[in-house]
Amino acid sequence: MSPLGSFNGNIVLGSPTATSIKANVFSPDQAGTVYIAYGKVQGAYDNRTTDAVLAAGEPLELVLEGLTGDTRYYYRLYFQTSGGTGSGPTEEYTFHTARPAGSTFTFCIQSDSHTEREDEFNRDLYTRTLLTAAADKPDFYLTLGDDFGIDNLATPTVNHAQVIERYAIQRPFLGLIGHSAPVFLVNGNHEQAARYLLNGTPNNVAVWAQNARNTHYSQPAPDGFYSGNSEEVRFIGLLRNYYAWTWGDALFVVIDPYWASTVYVDNPFGSTKVLRTHLWNVTHGNTQYEWLKTTLEQSQAKYKFVFAHHVMGTGRGGIELARFWEWGGKNANGTWGFTTNRPGWASPIHQLMAANHVTIFFQGHDHIWVRQQLDGVIYQTIPQPADPAYALNNDNVYLSGDKLPNTGYARVTVSSSAVKVDYIRTYLPGDEGPGKISGVSAFSYSVP
Repeated sequence: MSPLGSFNGNIVLGSPTATSIKANVFSPDQAGTVYIAYGKVQGAYDNRTTDAVLAAGEPLELVLEGLTGDTRYYYRLYFQTSGGTGSGPTEEYTFHTARPAGSTFTFCIQSDSHTEREDEFNRDLYTRTLLTAAADKPDFYLTLGDDFGIDNLATPTVNHAQVIERYAIQRPFLGLIGHSAPVFLVNGNHEQAARYLLNGTPNNVAVWAQNARNTHYSQPAPDGFYSGNSEEVRFIGLLRNYYAWTWGDALFVVIDPYWASTVYVDNPFGSTKVLRTHLWNVTHGNTQYEWLKTTLEQSQAKYKFVFAHHVMGTGRGGIELARFWEWGGKNANGTWGFTTNRPGWASPIHQLMAANHVTIFFQGHDHIWVRQQLDGVIYQTIPQPADPAYALNNDNVYLSGDKLPNTGYARVTVSSSAVKVDYIRTYLPGDEGPGKISGVSAFSYSVP
């Protein structure tokens, strides 16, 4: 237990705008009263939230409102135990509100931390990766999926508590950066937050997973700052699974095939069998497609970034897959199938991105760093952040591009003149050596 009055928990920010931000507070074992004091000057807080009751093991969302755009804020969380016998503030944290066009800022990206896989996850290495990224002082942090995998839970006995645990286990880690960089989640295949698992009751892993995502991490819903999925799903409400926002000179767009497809997209959960005859069965859906088309076409942003777990949410490779199915329009045998299989769609997703000058499409899933380009769109695959083997996975399916092995994250710096992308490698102290220095960029490029 923590010393009297100290807070044994963490804060993960989310859904920042020009005038507000959400602070998601969580402690595994403490209960009491909390509030956040915040202001524009270090150590001087002229605003505070109202007192709120924090229960042990349950996330609590506090909203900081009345903020000024393009401004750095400083804050502390104040905690008082349930018995009122002690209280104390956390250290001071910081965040930045939405930036206007012309600003320079940084954001960072990870993918596939796979905390459930002992051979691919080292907690000390993950901690080092997150602290290294936090030192970059990014405006926000994106995770591209497979960070909350539940596939190895026993299907006959899987329960709500086990699924929640997979989201809670990430809180101490993502809290290392999330206290000052709002966290945005991208849905992955191993999370099993997917429509095909719905059964008409609240008792299934899809409902449990999506509710755990939305309660433990304050994801954006459509409002005046964010656009996104307005569908309400029974027992969940708003999914918050795809969304877009503008920050500085850049448009950010997160997409998701898992909640649109009525069949399993990549891997069925346990013994669950839902017929998938071919990959035309996998879809982002008419509603998401039209939203994506409108979002890209109407944006005046100089740079446009699209984020997904993977092309079509399944398979291996980048531009190798970008020519097929609803992403590129071709059948598996190379013939054109788009017109027949997606009537009413203006063009496949890749062609839509190319026509609207998407700068970079970011994906994960393949556990490797690869930069490719197709029709002017950069396809950037993000490696794992915590793999102690530093493996070069799936490189054989990438027939072209710049390829590097795990482990690390992407640091992206956006300015009015260019976008600079760095692959920051991270190593355990004992694995460092010549050419292997943790925190150093191993690959860098710029897009004017």
